[in-house]
Amino acid sequence: MRRFLVILVVAALVVVSFAGIIDEIKKRGYIIMGTEATFPPFEFVDKQSKQVVGFDVDIAKMIAKKLGVQLVIKDIAFDGLIPALMTNKIDMIVAAMTITPEREKMVSFSIPYFTAGQVIVVRKSDSFRPKKYEDLKGHRVGVQQGTTADIDLSKIKGIEIVRYTRFTDAFLDLAIGRTDAVVLDAAPAQAYVKFNPKLMISSPVLSEEKYGIAVRKEDKELLDFINKTLKEMNSKTCYDFLVSLWF
Repeated sequence: MRRFLVILVVAALVVVSFAGIIDEIKKRGYIIMGTEATFPPFEFVDKQSKQVVGFDVDIAKMIAKKLGVQLVIKDIAFDGLIPALMTNKIDMIVAAMTITPEREKMVSFSIPYFTAGQVIVVRKSDSFRPKKYEDLKGHRVGVQQGTTADIDLSKIKGIEIVRYTRFTDAFLDLAIGRTDAVVLDAAPAQAYVKFNPKLMISSPVLSEEKYGIAVRKEDKELLDFINKTLKEMNSKTCYDFLVSLWF
């Protein structure tokens, strides 16, 4: 009987903790966003203010505002974001993260808030102009570890994949000839190439992916709130304004 009562008490505490995530966030006065701030225009460190800014940050600020709390941003390596979420170091991932079946086994995603796709970046000085993934066979290709590019290219035999914690390091190696190409999302590729005239995008957009905000599976209350906020942003044209601002 005593063991049974202990189990009931523990179960009750677990239910309370699961149901009270928004109350917990409001009580502490801030919500913690996990991201990797090297992915312009979604998230990056502004050179003047030294603050993390971007499209994703503005969306997260809107969620925080609706909750009546401050936004705290933790800059974490991309492949460390889901582990950080699952160990309660952050409350949500807002990091241009593609919704995939593999990730959905570990976390819950919001409704999609952005449609993206992968492109191939090469050096202008080379004659190598790959148009599709298969053209990368026999070449060294940089990807950010744990990203969709990493997952997709890993399925193709004959490509030597070089994985980086941050995609900016992948571009540095491409620029000096250590790799032959880099594969990543179109928007940050366009932003980076704009300020690096030695590089160019050689392919069309090669995929269609949906970005979502990730939360722990048990935090359904927070997920519902995030979805409601995203829908309100769309209905009030806030989303269109942010797109025009950052893209």
